[in-house]
Amino acid sequence: MTTSNDSSSIRFDGQVAIVTGAGGGLGRSHAMQLAARGAKVVVNDLGVARDGSGSALSAAERVVEEIRAAGGEAIANASSVTDPAAVQEMVDQAMRQWGRVDILVNNAGFLRDKTFSKMTLDDFRTIVDVHLMGAVYCTKAVWEIMKQQNYGRIVMTTSSSGLFGNFGQANYGAAKMALVGLMQTLALEGEKYNVRVNCLAPTAATRMTEGIMTPEILAMLAPEAVTPGLIYLVSPNGPTKTVLCAGAGTFSRSNITLTDGVHVGSGASSPERLAAQEERLADREGEIVPRSGMQQGQMEVGKAMAAKSGAA
Repeated sequence: MTTSNDSSSIRFDGQVAIVTGAGGGLGRSHAMQLAARGAKVVVNDLGVARDGSGSALSAAERVVEEIRAAGGEAIANASSVTDPAAVQEMVDQAMRQWGRVDILVNNAGFLRDKTFSKMTLDDFRTIVDVHLMGAVYCTKAVWEIMKQQNYGRIVMTTSSSGLFGNFGQANYGAAKMALVGLMQTLALEGEKYNVRVNCLAPTAATRMTEGIMTPEILAMLAPEAVTPGLIYLVSPNGPTKTVLCAGAGTFSRSNITLTDGVHVGSGASSPERLAAQEERLADREGEIVPRSGMQQGQMEVGKAMAAKSGAA
């Protein structure tokens, strides 16, 4: 598949990638670029599109045709990520076709926005099932394969709605932030097997954003302006345990940090002493990004022991 000169440094020749929700928008852009850089791609999508002749094609088949027309290699898959058996069959399809899975991009999703007051429990559960559990099913299906081959790259698609909140998206934000927690733990568990796990938080014009942004902004937020971040995350020398924010060709890292904190003890007046230390509690000077959740506990015990030693 033809590539530009600047694509030669990161290649995926001989690798197999699965991209969910790849029939359009971000997923299509990810699939096309992975294929352009040598990957064999499983294009997964439930959607239906129309080709130039007006005949009905699945969205996945249309993208596969684009990849093949450009000289790449790809197969289509229409499994729902909410169906564990279908997800397993998708992975089995990749293994039958190419014998390995190196990259998984958990991209499939949709919106069901409402204020929390108007949101039904079904509205909430459906979004969690697709975004969170869909990623869990797909990741579980490839996890042992990647461990056994001592190589794997997995990306969860999170969102600023989860990282920072967004009005009317309690369901979406909860699911997207849950993916960060999933990534943080899997990155630790996969480290010794060379399985690297990251999150991508995209801002892009997709089927989900049509009608809510101006044409000028939509042009700036093309999915192709996000995909360089995805390529970086799944590259052989890419990072792990990273939340990469991407939009309009701009990239940054988001971190969950821990301030230095205060020790006030656990006595009857501790709540009042804590309230009096609010400014120091919020002081971000010297804050850290813990390597694991255990580091928080270690810091807390350390401060308690230091306070006890100082009082002795």
